[in-house]
Amino acid sequence: MKLLDGIVVLDFSQYLAGPVSALRLADLGARVIKIERPDAGDGSRQITLSNLRVDGESTVFQSMNRNKESYAANLKDPSDLDKIKKLIQQADVIIENFRPGAMKKLGLDYESVKALNPRIIYGSVTGYGAEGPWKNKPGQDLLVQSMSGLAWMNGDRDQPPVPFGLAVIDLHTSSMFVQTLLGMLLQREKTGTGGLVEISLMEAALDFQFEVLSAYLNREERVQPERSEFHNAHAYLGAPYGIYETADGYIALAMGSVLTLGELLGCDALLGYTDTSTWFSRRDEIKRTLNAHLKTQPTRYWLDRLEPADYWCAEVMDWESALAHDGIAGLDMFQDVVRTSGAVFRTTRYPVRVNGTVLKHAKGAPRVGEDTDRINEQFELSSSQQ
Repeated sequence: MKLLDGIVVLDFSQYLAGPVSALRLADLGARVIKIERPDAGDGSRQITLSNLRVDGESTVFQSMNRNKESYAANLKDPSDLDKIKKLIQQADVIIENFRPGAMKKLGLDYESVKALNPRIIYGSVTGYGAEGPWKNKPGQDLLVQSMSGLAWMNGDRDQPPVPFGLAVIDLHTSSMFVQTLLGMLLQREKTGTGGLVEISLMEAALDFQFEVLSAYLNREERVQPERSEFHNAHAYLGAPYGIYETADGYIALAMGSVLTLGELLGCDALLGYTDTSTWFSRRDEIKRTLNAHLKTQPTRYWLDRLEPADYWCAEVMDWESALAHDGIAGLDMFQDVVRTSGAVFRTTRYPVRVNGTVLKHAKGAPRVGEDTDRINEQFELSSSQQ
């Protein structure tokens, strides 16, 4: 199932947003060639989670660079640069995430590349855009979460800003970026020419907040959203939205009637909130009452009362319980990929089915320059053929 069979992608990017974008194209069947510095390679090869390495290399790198090839090139070396330019003439997509101006210094900016290959689709990821006062600031997920207002939305009212425990901006950036690259590939089929696709982590961070930002921007008087004092889960939503303790764990409650909830749970104290506006204005009071009631019985006891009534609720699971549950186990979301050393790395698969088929690829992440010689031969890049 190779939807992008025949498409050649040159991945000049490092770390997360760019490599994940290239990974998604590889998952869809494109041939992705990762252009890396000799010896060192992508900086994420050395970034670990909890000091974890598999087959001597970071799981961070391996999780986002499976199903790719690696071509080692020193872009400041004229001979290597000439080979890269020959490769560009035969490619369909370029992905890069250098700081603004870096590719131009190498003679690999969009205008230079377009002269080599008018059909090229050139994708550029920056932290904050190519212009403006922040253009040279490090484009890192935590920094962008902080500067975009996103971290300030999380946590309870008396807590400091709380970032997400995942690189959510990098991941959202890659999703928006890939959508547009695919759209450009479709347009190229009609026009015969490529184009330039640019995205910044900051733009993606603002888009990620489009729902709440739209609420903020459309008020007659701009008022900062106020986080809930007790078990905040969404600054703009009233009770019961949040996560609550039970006698043996936690339960999540989404949007729903406080009155209906009181009836289903047998919590008479909730039945007095007949004015729906108080579900927001007095949300902390309601949530504290609700939390005290839910702590009297285990999670399953409450689920058995709420689920038959189709009240939006869920058990809060850790990974051990979640991955063992049939709800996840039945999705077939994991795969084993194999490196050339024979080492096996377990990771997730592309999360989409096409005509009922899951998209899995057995090729693990490459070593630095693992495919250089083969690519030189296949694309006729070697110096003897220049």
